[in-house]
Amino acid sequence: MFNYNGLSEERKFILVAFRGFLLGGLEYFIAYYLKLSADNQKAKIENQMLKHENLEARLSLLKQQVSPHFLFNSLSTLRTIATDAPTRKFVMQLSTVYRYLLSNDDSHLATLESELEFTSSYLYILQERFEEGLQVDIQIPDQYLNQQIPPFSLQILVENAVKHNVVSQEDPLHIRVYIESNMLCVENNLLAKQSSEESTGKGLKNIRERFKLLSNKDIEIFCDHDKFLVKLPI
Repeated sequence: MFNYNGLSEERKFILVAFRGFLLGGLEYFIAYYLKLSADNQKAKIENQMLKHENLEARLSLLKQQVSPHFLFNSLSTLRTIATDAPTRKFVMQLSTVYRYLLSNDDSHLATLESELEFTSSYLYILQERFEEGLQVDIQIPDQYLNQQIPPFSLQILVENAVKHNVVSQEDPLHIRVYIESNMLCVENNLLAKQSSEESTGKGLKNIRERFKLLSNKDIEIFCDHDKFLVKLPI
């Protein structure tokens, strides 16, 4: 306790003010330290959540693989020994898909240009299977190619469209990829399978969680009787 006896009023005022300054400074320091600790802990938690979401996205694409490096090396060998051009091209596109998966396993963001290149290789493989049953139109202006989104987001949306709809040459599945109001839009017509497996929604949930963590923005989903549309902030 401070003893103010025998001090002038002016000195008492100075000592009281100084004491208040010390206490206020201490309280501010404690509050600042606690906030800093909380922010640091929050950042660590968000970083771990991002790693988890990215890993889940990657595993959903590689769930059938045993060793991606072994498969990639085997594809590279197959490409060199293939005798016809169509086979070499197919193997090359498949190798591109796996190279992208291996190189982006720890990345939180990828450029739209790299995502489009990866998805184009993935689409080539799908179109070899479905031929004219899968029609894809990608219209992305060059000025958006350096914008970023979480890796595999575009591929997951394409995969969902093929997974949950009938793909046939008689009634083709149309997928459009375009920019609207600074959003990356992936749209497809609805040709829902009569006996399709029940959707778990994990793909869309994964994309939504990563966008919220990275940008605090949400994806937009629209669905009516003949169209399904997902918009991603970029």
